[in-house]
Amino acid sequence: MGKKFYITTALDYTNARPHIGHAFEKVQADVLARYARLKGKEVWFLAGTDEHGVKVVRAAGAAMKKPQEFVDGLADDFKRLKEALNLSWDDFIRTTDRERHWPGAVLIWKKLAEAGDIYKKKYRGLYCVGHEAFVTEKDLVEGICEDHGKAPEVIEEENYFFRLSKYSKQIGTAIKKGELQILPQSRANEILSFIDREGLQDVSFSRPRKDLSWGIPVPDDDTQTMYVWCDALANYLSAIGYGRNDDWKKWWPADVHVIGKDILRFHAAIWPGMLLSAGVPLPKAIYVHGFINVEGKKISKSLGNVIDPFELTKKYGTDAVRCYLLKEIPSGEDGDFSVAKFEAVYNGELANGLGNFAARVLALAEKYEGLKAVAFPKEIDERVATARKKVEDGIVAFRLHEAFGAVFDLVHFGDEYVNRTKPWEAEDKKAVLNLIILLDNIAGLISPFLPATAEKITKSIVWSKDGELQIKKGEVLFPRLS
Repeated sequence: MGKKFYITTALDYTNARPHIGHAFEKVQADVLARYARLKGKEVWFLAGTDEHGVKVVRAAGAAMKKPQEFVDGLADDFKRLKEALNLSWDDFIRTTDRERHWPGAVLIWKKLAEAGDIYKKKYRGLYCVGHEAFVTEKDLVEGICEDHGKAPEVIEEENYFFRLSKYSKQIGTAIKKGELQILPQSRANEILSFIDREGLQDVSFSRPRKDLSWGIPVPDDDTQTMYVWCDALANYLSAIGYGRNDDWKKWWPADVHVIGKDILRFHAAIWPGMLLSAGVPLPKAIYVHGFINVEGKKISKSLGNVIDPFELTKKYGTDAVRCYLLKEIPSGEDGDFSVAKFEAVYNGELANGLGNFAARVLALAEKYEGLKAVAFPKEIDERVATARKKVEDGIVAFRLHEAFGAVFDLVHFGDEYVNRTKPWEAEDKKAVLNLIILLDNIAGLISPFLPATAEKITKSIVWSKDGELQIKKGEVLFPRLS
């Protein structure tokens, strides 16, 4: 693998405040970015907001605000996720940014036009405002969009179209050969089945400006507004300089796009088609996560079950929230959240598990002076090596829950080792030293997942230049919930 690592999350749509699903995606990408940095790569981690389209206009109207004022407030909310979740993104792009984003979106449109892949025609179809996309009857269940619970609107208008069908076979071949990797494999199978069964159809790529003025005008035709997905997908290039300078060539192709399963077709079909048409290399990989349900039900404002990530981190702490999202929700599948489950994981894995193990080991080590680093005994060395391999394999395969789980297996082994050796009875300094080194390694392994906790542990374990140990105990890592 190369030394650079460019990772993106999907742009968050600014028609409502962030919820736990947004947090899930950001935390997953953060693990990948932090791990790449640990491996010595130069990382660029991009997040941002998608601020154009019909949904935004309607949501702004309902809030009695102008679209720009409305999206400014929500963009600030999404930016606050960085601090709340201890995210390490390097850049945040907004599609309303006329200086940074618009030039790239305009340039890619022009490239598509130059390739002969943009044409105009009259069209009548079903438009799902929730997806900001035209859909077919096959996409609906009894006339309703399952994702948004609403019937699409019938729209008849003259639009520009993108000749996506031209690239259907080429996209399918790239996915099959792994040139465009899609994980988990079930998502690759899903898009390949769609391509093989129906082939990719040409896509409406604009809306009349009289009906939608909130967006980027189509180059050389200000009577049309660029399709919101054409606009939004271009962010992966525009943020790194495309349309402004050649800096983008340092980072492109993207190493990983992290997205939700509901926008797979946009990223695995439309986006590759755009890139092929524009003469830009395809991204290397698309990692697709599932949804988080709340007590078995889809997150919905009407149900009143939207989980606020800011309130959650404020009450339980950032790393407790990161732990649940990364360990209890399967990376590429749907998962469930409830306060009861969350608190059970907090008390079980964090307070009684990692937190208690760290406290026991540090308390034991504090009693002894002059401990010096020595070679690991074979048993512990093999356990650490196994955990490290499982962490790496899990991260590479986008099975973060398995990678993180391997670290907790090491914690459980540490507890067993303490109980078996009982170093407090035999005053076994070697066993205590083994435990300290084990804890130090655990801190290193959890650092992409629980960065603040890892830092607290490593600050408690200080080695002098000659290898002598000094313990600096800090705060309780995870106070047990009453």
